[in-house]
Amino acid sequence: MTVGISFTTVIDYIGTFAFAISGIRLASAKKFDWFGAYVVGLVTAVGGGTLRDLLLDVTPFWMMQGSYLVVTAFALLFVIMFSKYVVHMNNTIFIFDAIGLGLFTVVGIEKSLDAGFPMWVAIIMGTLTGAAGGVLRDTLINEVPLIFRSDIYAIACIFGGVVYFLCMKAGMPGTLLQIVTALAVIALRVVAAKYHISLPTLRGELTFDKEERHGPDGGHA
Repeated sequence: MTVGISFTTVIDYIGTFAFAISGIRLASAKKFDWFGAYVVGLVTAVGGGTLRDLLLDVTPFWMMQGSYLVVTAFALLFVIMFSKYVVHMNNTIFIFDAIGLGLFTVVGIEKSLDAGFPMWVAIIMGTLTGAAGGVLRDTLINEVPLIFRSDIYAIACIFGGVVYFLCMKAGMPGTLLQIVTALAVIALRVVAAKYHISLPTLRGELTFDKEERHGPDGGHA
C-alpha cells in the first residue's frame, strides 16, 4: 500500500528539523545538557504551531503525530555528530532559523486557509507559526527574543503572507506558491541581515521622580 505525503507535510518536517537545530545550537552555546538542548529544540520547533492550533481550536499537530518528536531527536543527533562544524559556525543559528521561519510561515498560512479562515487570519497565523517558536526559544535561554529587537523577523513572515496572497490571486499553482512564499521570507531575512536593514527603535529614557521612587512618605514604594 502506498502512503501519500503532501508537500505541506514535507516542508513542515524540514521546518521542524531546521528550527530544532537552531534551538539546539543556541542551547549548546549556553552549555545545556543533551536533554535540555532537546527540550529547547522541541519547543522551538513546535511552539509556534501549537499556539496556532490552539487559536484555530484544533488539537496541536504534534499530539496527533509523534514523528515531530522523532525529527527533533534527529536534529539533536545531527548537532552531536557534526558538532565540530555546527557549533563553531557562527551563522548556523541564522541559516536554520531563516529556513524554519520561511517554511513554517507557509505551513501556518496553509493550515489556516484549510480550516476555512480568511486570508488576513492566515497571515497572522503564518506569522505566529513562524515567529512564536523563536520567542519561546529565546525566553527559555534567557535572551531577548529576536522579534522584539530591531531585526526583520516577524515582518518577514508578514511579507511572505502578502506574497502568498498576491501569487494565489495570480493563479500560481500550489507547490510553486509554497516555494515562492518560503523563499520570499528567507530572502527578506537574509537581505535584511546582510545590509543591516531594520525597523527604527523607540528611543527614550526611563525616569522616575523622587515620589515615584520612594513613595510619598520617603520610603521605597
